[in-house]
Amino acid sequence: MTTYTIVAFIWYAIIAFGIIMYVTLDGFTLGTGIVMPFVNDKERDLAMSVILPTWDGNQTWLVLGGAALYGAFPKAFSTILPDLYFPIFLMIIFLLFRGVTFEFRLKSHSGRKRWDALFIISSVVVTVVQGFVLATFVKGFENVSQNGSFLDYNIWFSSFGVITAVGLLFGYALLGSTRLILKTTGHIQEQMFSLAKKLLILVFILMVAVSIYTPFVDKSLTKFWFDPQRLPYLAILPIVTLVLMAYCMWALVKKRDIAPYWCTIGIFLCGYTGFGLSTYPYIVPHTMTFMQAASPLSSLQFILVGAVIMLPILLFYTWYGYRVFKGKVHEVIKY
Repeated sequence: MTTYTIVAFIWYAIIAFGIIMYVTLDGFTLGTGIVMPFVNDKERDLAMSVILPTWDGNQTWLVLGGAALYGAFPKAFSTILPDLYFPIFLMIIFLLFRGVTFEFRLKSHSGRKRWDALFIISSVVVTVVQGFVLATFVKGFENVSQNGSFLDYNIWFSSFGVITAVGLLFGYALLGSTRLILKTTGHIQEQMFSLAKKLLILVFILMVAVSIYTPFVDKSLTKFWFDPQRLPYLAILPIVTLVLMAYCMWALVKKRDIAPYWCTIGIFLCGYTGFGLSTYPYIVPHTMTFMQAASPLSSLQFILVGAVIMLPILLFYTWYGYRVFKGKVHEVIKY
């Protein structure tokens, strides 16, 4: 393996890591917005207080992924972005709307219900868009490029796109509800225990549907997932997922505070491991590998110096923020 391949793979791994960090951290923020219709006004204040101290830091990982893609894999960036302008634009707009609600909701009195509605709608729209984009990555960009626009692409209306988007919606909702179980007590926690059990069943059904559907969306995926030599190793992934789901349900029934949240994180990691296996080594599935899209070696090495400096700082900032605000939230946060 050449130095060029190693450095390019490191950047491929950095982007994958940034996506995982964003999904697991901002996923429960979006999920909290999705489950807010199931709690009363006072409990909504408490739910917002759970996510208020750390929500802005979670967005940093999304910025990292986009910046790394632009610097390390410019060919991929210039291929993906034109096809995904509309969904990314839509996602950014509603992320901005969601950010506005954090700043204004706790200061508002008469208009609080409208801010709640905006927060809920923004969380749902961002999640659904991310689900459709994820389905596009799994299915590949060949049809997108032929039609010239994501608006023309049938992923919006395909059963695979809908199942993936709905699955992510329920997945984030499960992440949000288990996070509230971890961080709250009393009636809101009881509500989330009850809701999380229902969401876990729905997530199980939809993960099974997506897992069955995925090998048939592209011929290369069919060949990969049904390769007899790989099958014993690939079978480990669904087995681990089932074990995590079973333990999560047991923890919810027994009303454990901590285990449901971390089991849900594990379920997400299993799902995205499957996604990564389905797309590797492509960075533009299934048309361009990360080596074909990589910048020159000198550029990759130069920006890697910045990553070596900034990644530990970003990790420390994330860890420290969650450490400072660890424990149960009993009172509404105002600033």
